[in-house]
Amino acid sequence: MISAKMIKYFLHISILTLIILIVSCDDMHDKQRTGNEMPVTEGTRIFVLSEGLINLNNSSLAMYDFSIGAKSSDYFLTANKRGLGDTANDMGLYGSKLYVVVNVSSQIEVLDAGTGLSLKQIPLFNGQGMARQPRYIDFHGGKAYVCSFDGTLAKIDTTTLQVEKLVNCGRNPDGICITNGKIYVSNSGGLNFPNYDNTVSVIDITSFQEIKKTIVGINPYKIASDSEGDVYVVTRGNYGNTAFQFHRISSETDEVVQDFDDFHLLNFTIQNDTAYMYHYDYNTGQNQIMTFDCKTETLTTDRFIADGTILTTPFGIDVNPINGDVYITDAKSYLTWGDVLCFNRKGQLKFRIKEVGLNPNKVVAVRSY
Repeated sequence: MISAKMIKYFLHISILTLIILIVSCDDMHDKQRTGNEMPVTEGTRIFVLSEGLINLNNSSLAMYDFSIGAKSSDYFLTANKRGLGDTANDMGLYGSKLYVVVNVSSQIEVLDAGTGLSLKQIPLFNGQGMARQPRYIDFHGGKAYVCSFDGTLAKIDTTTLQVEKLVNCGRNPDGICITNGKIYVSNSGGLNFPNYDNTVSVIDITSFQEIKKTIVGINPYKIASDSEGDVYVVTRGNYGNTAFQFHRISSETDEVVQDFDDFHLLNFTIQNDTAYMYHYDYNTGQNQIMTFDCKTETLTTDRFIADGTILTTPFGIDVNPINGDVYITDAKSYLTWGDVLCFNRKGQLKFRIKEVGLNPNKVVAVRSY
């Protein structure tokens, strides 16, 4: 019998078929989001991506412009008169374009960030027509780099919006970051449970060739870098006797130089050399929000939320680069509309946007147009 812990894991990486078999499709359709007033006046707009549930084609993109009090819970749908696709896992802004990575639909949806209009759908399939299943995206030097579950990394020109080249990585890449002239791709092997991968592929950005595989813990996931070129990666273990772990890789030697054993986390983001992190215990349902100083390599607080605000199931964490606000998405039960919570840098809740979409996983903040 599959445990509740493993069901939640499959939900988190979008392998949700088991859950869907026991959930009526009627419950997933025609559900209305509640109307929420704009909570505060901000000089920014935020885009909120929600991945939905696998094979239901119910990913969504919301937009909230705080400077003028405008909101659109179905920003993409309203602008394009069609759905976003199946299981949108990541999103990034580069220039005036918003790139949405849609995993099961196996495409990159490129939008005009000002209007929400689709500029192009970039399909990612192999020569036999099999979906590559893109997962995460990063940008550098006019190129977008996308890692996919089929073991490849794609380089896309952000002017022509054409795939220029592919390079092989490890099994089921599940994270990407760029620093010091190299691309780091975490190879989870998550689709081969329990036979996980335990490597990070190092790709030279100029030659676009893999130059090394760095061994970390099993099931590596989120990966990000700081201003000094250190690369941090979460490994999720086997959800049993091998625990979550946090590692630091030197981008000079491409070797693991530090393992952090005194705390555990599931997901994180880095802004101005502070890592904002959360852990979620699949057994107990307990969560913990933390901050980490990338300069001193120390945990600064294991209780970031300072005002008693309660989160049910943290699902994504991002920072507004303009004002330093921290956005944490709450997926709740994974089967009901989730929320976005905005905290200031002191861990005090500024506002909560309720029921933004099903399994909200990514928030991107930009200055209002």
